Amino acid sequence: MLNLPIPYSTQEITPDDISAVTKILKSTFLTQGPAISALEESFATYTESNHCVAVANGTAALHLGILSLGVAAGEKVITSPLTFAASANCILYAGARVIFCDIDKKTGLMDLEILQELIDLHPDCKGVIPVNYAGMSVNTEKIRKIIGKNRFILEDACHSPGGYFIDSKSDKVKSGSNKYADAAIFSFHAVKHIAAGEGGMLTCKSEKTAKQALTLRTHGITKTNEDLIENHGGWYYEMQALGFNYRLTDIQAALALSQLKRADQMIYRRKLLAERYHESLVNLPIQLPVISENIGHAYHLFVIRLVRRKELYDYLKKQQILCQIHYIPVHLHPYYQSLGFKKGQFPNAESFYETCLSIPLYPSMTDGQQDYVINKILFLRFYFRKKLSFYSLIIPFGDLMDYQ
Repeated sequence: MLNLPIPYSTQEITPDDISAVTKILKSTFLTQGPAISALEESFATYTESNHCVAVANGTAALHLGILSLGVAAGEKVITSPLTFAASANCILYAGARVIFCDIDKKTGLMDLEILQELIDLHPDCKGVIPVNYAGMSVNTEKIRKIIGKNRFILEDACHSPGGYFIDSKSDKVKSGSNKYADAAIFSFHAVKHIAAGEGGMLTCKSEKTAKQALTLRTHGITKTNEDLIENHGGWYYEMQALGFNYRLTDIQAALALSQLKRADQMIYRRKLLAERYHESLVNLPIQLPVISENIGHAYHLFVIRLVRRKELYDYLKKQQILCQIHYIPVHLHPYYQSLGFKKGQFPNAESFYETCLSIPLYPSMTDGQQDYVINKILFLRFYFRKKLSFYSLIIPFGDLMDYQ
């Protein structure tokens, strides 16, 4: 029997996951115990990064990342408007100024030609937070060439654990490895590749950045001054910076670690589902996600694009297929409008938003569920026959050709 409704994404919890969490619940530690360091070590291996700092969520990772990279009040940081608000909010948390870089309308990734223009316009820019949209990894090698050695790259890789791009040396550069970036962040939210309910990870190129993040993670408090501990006693600690309570629990770490063990298996399933979508929907004049030989897509989302998006969204909802939109551009939110941003400033991001629709994709999705989604989309030709032309519903062929 087909399990309805079908969400756009959902977590997959196995008996091994439950066993891992149960083991922690029966142990001595519920938070900041051995599961934290085990997760950090395993994630460093998975992403091929030098240092990892586990934190409460992806937003906390962004905040600690930008502070640990030295962003100060009044400085400028560039990011994408096509993202969840946290990618830009972290800049404001530091008292810095957000500069948005419009996107490439084919991929949803930051447009690197526009980035070069912004660097020329804002030579005092401190760094860049590129976003790996939907599972595609931005080319940080090219970004490094554009911004130079003295500006940082903080890669928002929430959509792309296990993803990669191929650099000019034909090497595979994994998301979060920081071969060209200074740091990267990941989320363990329920709908992400690795689902721990909440949680996040900051991967760092340098030990200095990681140590700063570790200090800020726990109120800026440290217990590592052995001389003072010897003089005062084993209870001694001191606050060295104004930090935060951004700690991850052992419960979440155990769940994330259990999921990490089958991360490649889940990505493989995502790719199979994405291939089935491509094969089934390729003859419809709907823009499908771009596939590039130089990018290892992690398929966090499967985003199609069409002009009359709301009709399709409403129609699929009636069929108990729950889609989602990624994203309302950050600069269109009322708070950012109050900061002076206006509609029309970033036309590529705005047109992308007006036409994008994330259809269901997650590892536990069955072939039967996907067939149901595909058949309902294909049925549109008949559903809209009397009400409106099917070909007026979707991107006109002339516009579609621009995406090929």
